Amino acid sequence: MSTARAERLVNLVLALLSTRQYLTAERIRGIVSGYADAASDEAFSRMFERDKNELRELGIPLETGRNSAFDSIEGYRIARRDYELGEIELAPDEATAVGLAVRLWDSPELTGQAQGALVKLRAAGVEVDQNAQTIVEPRVRAEPAFAPLLAAVQARQAVRFEYRRSGSPERLARVLEPWGVVSWRARWYVVGHDRDRNAPRCFRLSRITGAVRVVGERGVVRRPEGVNLLEFVSVTGPRDTSPVARARLWVARGRAAGVRRRATITGSMELGGEPGDLAEIDLYFPEGAADWIAGHGADVVVLEPDVLAKAVRERLELAARA
Repeated sequence: MSTARAERLVNLVLALLSTRQYLTAERIRGIVSGYADAASDEAFSRMFERDKNELRELGIPLETGRNSAFDSIEGYRIARRDYELGEIELAPDEATAVGLAVRLWDSPELTGQAQGALVKLRAAGVEVDQNAQTIVEPRVRAEPAFAPLLAAVQARQAVRFEYRRSGSPERLARVLEPWGVVSWRARWYVVGHDRDRNAPRCFRLSRITGAVRVVGERGVVRRPEGVNLLEFVSVTGPRDTSPVARARLWVARGRAAGVRRRATITGSMELGGEPGDLAEIDLYFPEGAADWIAGHGADVVVLEPDVLAKAVRERLELAARA
């Protein structure tokens, strides 16, 4: 956003907050610095519409109404009771969790939104430690199609994309009315009404190829009442319950309880002078296993297979460099 536009938005917010009456667009044009530069009425109208949309996207409650029954033109104001943030109290562990959540997203679009939320909390006097030290840096990586699909869900607008089905190189065009984007078993899915099949469907984001393009007008998509997106994905997802691979691990003595609950202990062994146990574990989702194991840091070491051990090392080295 340009400096001039940012200043104009601040001036607009201050003007709408400082009045109890509704201000017409013409009145706003005359008193808010920045609108006098509009070359024509049409230019001002476009500028003002963009600014109103920007304020609403920022979560600022912009009210429209008339001061009396005799007014023929609607005006605008911001109700202070709706604008002001209520008192926020976070325990130290809750504030730390917020800081970690800001660092969680490895996506430019969502990182910006998380940072914006952090600024608002600090403005309200909440101390949030964004630099909390962790052994492994958490990250949630989104597919390239994530941002445009999320924007389409928020705009309630249909989308068009090419989709590659499992086990087939063929790409098929799909037109979808998206209801939401969810994560299930380390994969991202979009759920909505498939216009081509005239039925609800879910699509795995990693199989969407090329650009996601919007179709039609905003606000036309309606999400059905009571639909549970996560349940829909889990029910329509793959039914194969057999493990894909088996891994041998070294687990530090008395550590990594989450791994121990899912593994079978087969013996004991020292590694680098540290006592530990040998464990075997079935891998149902190898793509997410490296992230999960790396999250235990030095408490878990992959002995076999080599491809998994290498993937875990790469994640730990990346965290160390960060």
